[in-house]
Formats: sequence, C-alpha cells, structure tokens
Amino acid sequence: MKLTVVGCSGSFPSAESACSSYLVEADGYRLLLDMGNGALGELQRHCGLYDLDAIFLSHLHVDHCIDMCAYFVARYYRHDGGRCAPLPVYGPEGTEHRLTTAYADTPSASSMSEVFDFHTVKPSTFEIGPFLVHTERVAHPVEAYGIRIEHGGRTLTYSGDTGVSPALDDLARDADLFLCEAAFTHGKENIPDLHLNGREAGETAARAGARRLILTHIPPWTDPQINLTDARAVYDGPVGLAAPGATYEI
Repeated sequence: MKLTVVGCSGSFPSAESACSSYLVEADGYRLLLDMGNGALGELQRHCGLYDLDAIFLSHLHVDHCIDMCAYFVARYYRHDGGRCAPLPVYGPEGTEHRLTTAYADTPSASSMSEVFDFHTVKPSTFEIGPFLVHTERVAHPVEAYGIRIEHGGRTLTYSGDTGVSPALDDLARDADLFLCEAAFTHGKENIPDLHLNGREAGETAARAGARRLILTHIPPWTDPQINLTDARAVYDGPVGLAAPGATYEI
C-alpha cells in the first residue's frame, strides 16, 4: 500500500496544509480517507480529478468532509465525457443528507446520490476494492469511525478524530503504520472524548504494538514539535509528523 498525505491540518486549514485527507493506493485502486477543507485542490497534485475509486468519511465535521460539496460540482456538472457514474462513498448514517444540506442548492434532494453511491458505515468488516477494512466507532461528540485497512499482509490504521478509546487500541493492534490524530497538547487541553494529545497518541501506539506512528490533525494553534516530543516519551517505535505531500510505503 502507498499512503499519501493530501492534507493534515486539524479544525481548519493552516497556511501550509489543507484539512484531513489521505490517499491510499494498492493494485491501481485509489481510496481517499476524508476530504476536509481545501483537500480537493491538493488532491489534484496526486491523482486525476476523476481517478478516485472510493471515499471513506470518518465523520461529518466539516474539516473532514466539506470538500465533498465541491467534488459534487466537479462530478455532477462535468461536460467533457458527461456526468460521472456514482462513486462509492462510505460514511456515517446521514452522510447524504448532511452533504446535501451543506451544499444547500442541489438541483434535487437526490442529486448527490446521482454521482455518489452512499454506504452507511457501522462497526464491521468488509471489502473496499482490494482492501479488507475494519471500522469501529471511536470517542468523539458525533458518530465517528476509525478504520483499519489490510492489504498484502500489511496494515494501515487511521484514527479519524477521537479521544482515548479501547476501540482505537484494537484497530491499531500490530499495525505497520498508525496514522493518529494529536490535536491537543498534554497538560493544556483536557476534554474527554474529543481529541488525543501527543502523549495519548504515543500511549495508544505503545498499547497496540503499532510498528510506526505518524501524528496528524494538528491544528494551527498547536505546536507539533511538543506533540512529537510527548509521543516519543511514551512510545519506543519510530514517530513522525504528517506533512502535505508526504508518502509512505506500507
């Protein structure tokens, strides 16, 4: 598998990065994890506008899904080649309604489903293209899911947005790469079931026995170097910071 960081800023885009969006590729198949603010523009640096094969939305906060409205425009109103066929989109219950409401002026109430084939995510194991995926609900104020992706004997886990969660420990168990949010700063913010800090991300990786940890979803007001140091203090494996355009072979 190949992982490309399209965007990794939390809460709102920074001057350097779009919000959460990650491209996973294997066997010529392209799966996008989340499409937050600014992600659609950055995505075109890494693949063609119409080259995605599926999209997974971890939850429906705007910094993880709002550019789906812009992507609707690109797919619905495409003139060269005609309207796009429906693209599989996996998201929490109510994803279609949420995106239709956010767009506010679709030609009809069902227009989104003309270019997106919506599938409701629940805690389960299923296939997306060549990937075997397992989803679990994690600790966040809205319905939110982490995802474990397996292919060719390798495993990638993406936390989505979450506080400390036993479900996340299970998803990250022995993962080759654990892409984990670290929005908070240890000793500064202490809000249960919302976000992790760098230390908590490191502790999760250590408990799970993950082989590599990449911290992501760090908002512009959080110092990533502090989170990196905090994660390294409790996790012995390799730790890095997600950066736009970074790629990882898994």
